[in-house]
Amino acid sequence: MDPSNRRRKLPQWLPQALGYAASAACVAWVLRGYSVKDQLIPTIRELDWRWVSLALTADLAIYFAQAWRWNTLLAPLALLQPWRTVQAIFIGQFANQVLPLRSGELIRCYMLAHWKGLRLSLSFASAALERLIDGFWLLVAFLITAVFVRSMPRDLTIGVRVLGALLLFGATLLLWVVFHKQHAHAVMRESRWASTARHIIEGVHLMGNRRTMGWTSLLSLLYLALQVLTVWALMKADGLDLGFWSAAGVLSIIRLALVIPNGPANLGLLQVACVLALGLFDVEKNDAKNFSNILLAAETIPLLVAGAVAVALTGLNIHQLRDHARRGAHAHARGLKQA
Repeated sequence: MDPSNRRRKLPQWLPQALGYAASAACVAWVLRGYSVKDQLIPTIRELDWRWVSLALTADLAIYFAQAWRWNTLLAPLALLQPWRTVQAIFIGQFANQVLPLRSGELIRCYMLAHWKGLRLSLSFASAALERLIDGFWLLVAFLITAVFVRSMPRDLTIGVRVLGALLLFGATLLLWVVFHKQHAHAVMRESRWASTARHIIEGVHLMGNRRTMGWTSLLSLLYLALQVLTVWALMKADGLDLGFWSAAGVLSIIRLALVIPNGPANLGLLQVACVLALGLFDVEKNDAKNFSNILLAAETIPLLVAGAVAVALTGLNIHQLRDHARRGAHAHARGLKQA
């Protein structure tokens, strides 16, 4: 038998189908015993729109903070135009709202690499560093929350410990690459992915200087604080009597749940995670469902509007951008293998 036939690739439609199925199952759970007409609509009418305005402002500011952080992280490699970085982020976020499995991460990295002539592997490396730092701050927020919540489920604490171990491993590996670049090259020299790894190691080494990482970590804290502010302001608008740290706890649990790939806009999974998180703070289930739907709308609608504008400015639609990004990633991978 041909060895190539033994390694069957998964059908391309299967991951997307699983993502849509997961979202559909979560939506069904949220809507069970829940009336949008009798519960959500009256709640929306009673919202304090001053707090809603603050939440929407903070929500949009999140992505400008992310752009500032991305520029700072990549500053040792390239001088980026702030508008281009913001545009790439909004295009990526728009893709995440309309496409499954967070296709926007690939698209935003490709767009910035394409516009600035960066290697795509360096753009991916910067995104991975962002996620590593974000994971650290989310872990801190969760640990602080655990002080206030005595009924934290055991499975959740175990999951956070596993996440903490993975983050510690990732941070240790990052420090080793930064301070032992030659050793890292030697380790990866015989790997079939040696060319890719070499470019990533070079990028991480350049980005990983103390000044860059220090500023990036502080901007990541600002990035997280704006997300917490969005959730807390929406809680105030909805009349939920929870404090800022409680909002941080709810957000950290939601973000941990959203690690699971799912459908567009995190539909369903976000609501389920939000309902379960608010339940830890003794929020009644239907009230929690109301808030989860409000949070979903507040996070989705501004990104659809801003992202649509950012996509329109490229002269292409989001499906064309996704196809360009996929072809670019494949071409980059082939080029590295031949190097």
